[in-house]
Amino acid sequence: MPSNKIGITLLVAGALLLVASVVISSTIIAFIGLGLTFWGALFLFVRSTKFVKLPILDATAISPYVTLDRIIADLEYKGNIVYIPPYPKDTYLPEHLAGLKDMVVFVSANNYTTLPTIEEMAKKQFIVKNPEGICITPPGFGLVSLFEKELKTDFTKIDKESLYVDLPIVIVNNLGLASDFEMNAEKVFVHVKIKDSVYNHLYSKNQNLKTIQSIGCPLTSAVACVLAITTGKPVTITKSKISPDLKTIEICYQIIEG
Repeated sequence: MPSNKIGITLLVAGALLLVASVVISSTIIAFIGLGLTFWGALFLFVRSTKFVKLPILDATAISPYVTLDRIIADLEYKGNIVYIPPYPKDTYLPEHLAGLKDMVVFVSANNYTTLPTIEEMAKKQFIVKNPEGICITPPGFGLVSLFEKELKTDFTKIDKESLYVDLPIVIVNNLGLASDFEMNAEKVFVHVKIKDSVYNHLYSKNQNLKTIQSIGCPLTSAVACVLAITTGKPVTITKSKISPDLKTIEICYQIIEG
């Protein structure tokens, strides 16, 4: 199948770049490899959930998080991780501001809430100087396109009330990413409870992944993206809890006002 060949090609290319990034100590090449690896895994998953075994899905999803952990550790970043919403797809922007249509996650060097300026965001740079940090593509951003395809709408054109009803149906019934998905809002907080996520083993202590608690697995990251896009406001993961048997994931998102 075409998607299978594309997925394998992207995975191999991504893996080679990740190895090269370690050899030459290049964070830029590491993130290119990170992106290719994720998209390769996504293409393999999209071809049919029935034919992709969960261990394979887990294995392909782990590498990007290991790389991200190493990069943040090397840079000695201790700050917040914030999902920054893009401008709507149909909004006209001059060429020098086109980068503002990209969904990004900002990882700050220090523990403060200041976000990059519009000028900084528009540059589409990996390393941001004011404030200091890095901008990366969310690990779950690829799933957002699948959600929109199933809903037949753009998340900028859906209200929060409809989102809380429709998104669980897409995740559970349409895509089979979990056996149950609950979503409840409380002022600026959104509480999500997921059962039997296809990504639950990424939270295993054996994997020892650090950033997954604050940036989320591909599914919880995708939900953060959706909330940011729908509300047009930055979103953070304030709480991440996994049951001992890894079957239940509880996430608390905060929509940053102002």
